Amino acid sequence: MAKINFGGVIEDVVTVEEFPLKKAQEVLSNEVVAVLGYGVQGPAQALNMKDNGISVIVGQREGGSSWQRAIDDGFVPGETLFPLEEAAERGTIVQYLISDAGQMAAWPKIRPCLKDGDALYFSHGFSIVYKDQTGVVPPENVDVILVAPKGSGRNVRLNFLDGSGINASYAVHQDYTGRAKDRTLALGIAVGSGYLFPTTFENEVYSDLTGERGVLMGCLEGVFEAQYNVLRRHGHSPSEAFNETVEELTQSLIRLVAENGMDWMYSNCSTTAQRGALDWRHRFREAVTPVFEELYQSVVSGEETRIVLEANSADDYSERLRKELDEMKNSEMWQAGAAVRALRPERRK
Repeated sequence: MAKINFGGVIEDVVTVEEFPLKKAQEVLSNEVVAVLGYGVQGPAQALNMKDNGISVIVGQREGGSSWQRAIDDGFVPGETLFPLEEAAERGTIVQYLISDAGQMAAWPKIRPCLKDGDALYFSHGFSIVYKDQTGVVPPENVDVILVAPKGSGRNVRLNFLDGSGINASYAVHQDYTGRAKDRTLALGIAVGSGYLFPTTFENEVYSDLTGERGVLMGCLEGVFEAQYNVLRRHGHSPSEAFNETVEELTQSLIRLVAENGMDWMYSNCSTTAQRGALDWRHRFREAVTPVFEELYQSVVSGEETRIVLEANSADDYSERLRKELDEMKNSEMWQAGAAVRALRPERRK
């Protein structure tokens, strides 16, 4: 492991220098990795492992769009593509990558498929940490491990293809075989992690649920809407309001942050922008800290989990989700966004 200084705090991380792909291939040489679920994370992780020379099969409900997607990606029914339970029985490492609500629903059928010495793999601590709600309690004779890429399945695949990888956390919840950590790190490297940092199932799910509801998605859309609406109420055009709220951030400024940090982005902006941003950041931090604290406590208490499981288990959830996303898509702000994106030079060539 490499010891890295993160803002004065020393952490152990694992990179391909410490755990090269060749070692990962050796650790997994006698394993069959069964990827259950071919929706969000499943395709990326399965394809990355396959490209890295790992023996991979996919488990998915027959006949649906995800089953066909797996076929289109090169998995063959009866050879490398099977119904969920058959794949789980065939695998020595079972990657449980169906949705959180789906994991709860499928668990009574998947648990009996786990054999002595198998590894049960998650990319989210949800089902294990909130076992009182999900009922997911693994048998004692399997390893229970986690690799959680810090990005969407789409970017896990794209970053792998461009050679950059995507960072991931890892954890061992139950080490039955004595090989759980090596299995975990090998899988992390095999799915294309840029580097791996240790966590626990609890910390992974607490930070993940807070981040998704906060800065990464919920807060981001909320502050976009707030600024856009204020600008529009004061007479700014949709194009101007969208460009100043979203387009400049996503197409210019966030790239500077990714390149070399927030101070680097500040230093590459005008002195007027610097001064105002440095002053107003304190107001925004003070305003939203109580909201984030409330959010974190809602995550830890299991309230957020209850809401998710109740909503996702409803028969009409897909229909209601589509309506909510369509409402966002059809809002003036994101309709303006569609027009702005269409005018980008690369779209007009």
